[in-house]
Amino acid sequence: MATAPPRGALIVFEGGDRCGKTTQCSKIVERLKSQGVDAVMWRFPDRSTSIGAAINAYLSNQSQLDDAVIHMLFVANRLEKREEMLRLLAGGTTLVLDRYSYSGVAYTAAKAVAHLSIDYCKSLEVVLPAADLVVHMSMSPEATAARGGYGEERYEKVEFQARVMEAFAQLRDERWAAIDAAGTIDAIHEQVAAVVEPAVRRAQEGAPLGRLWDYVPMELPAAPQRQQQQQSGAVAADTVVEVKIAQSGAAAKVEASPVGASPAPLLSS
Repeated sequence: MATAPPRGALIVFEGGDRCGKTTQCSKIVERLKSQGVDAVMWRFPDRSTSIGAAINAYLSNQSQLDDAVIHMLFVANRLEKREEMLRLLAGGTTLVLDRYSYSGVAYTAAKAVAHLSIDYCKSLEVVLPAADLVVHMSMSPEATAARGGYGEERYEKVEFQARVMEAFAQLRDERWAAIDAAGTIDAIHEQVAAVVEPAVRRAQEGAPLGRLWDYVPMELPAAPQRQQQQQSGAVAADTVVEVKIAQSGAAAKVEASPVGASPAPLLSS
């Protein structure tokens, strides 16, 4: 397999509501940082944007939206982060995401709306990068329903969550790692670390970043350091030095300045 420049890894945590994704995202980011990896955590939906605010109102049952409209808002919420995502990955930052496009497809598919099939929903996100690893936090809907706070948001219903799990099963491939989310926090964390750390190393070693859903390699923007090196090289290649020699008596003085720059004054002896 051809390799690309070193980059950050894209690690995604998926699973049903209240299965412990956020806790494990936070713990693996701290672990990676302790190992010297530049890692940050994002959550989708990103409720800090105007699009995210509309999504939040819908999820908290403060507004009503057509199924297609809310799906498009979820897609747009991810797309508005695309450029920043690619820039960070190119610069070597590992992104750990609490939900991503996989949830977007699975939750809409679980609604069984004829014109919002899995294939259609997937087609809207092909410009986004695919995860290097999807950590699937596996837990039954009945078990998550017993956790605190369950039922506060629109999708936190056992029957609906069961359909979401079925949709996740249709999306699963070789990049997914199933983690038993019913254990202790520390035990789950060790399972997570065992699959995340190799994925991060592969990205650091230059494994290409693929796109959703076919993994065709994506071109990343030049990392800031490489851009500076390229710019410095271009300046150096284009610089011609003029040498001026001023003589005063027996002493010779040499001065140099780039062509195009204001000529340096000749120093007197």
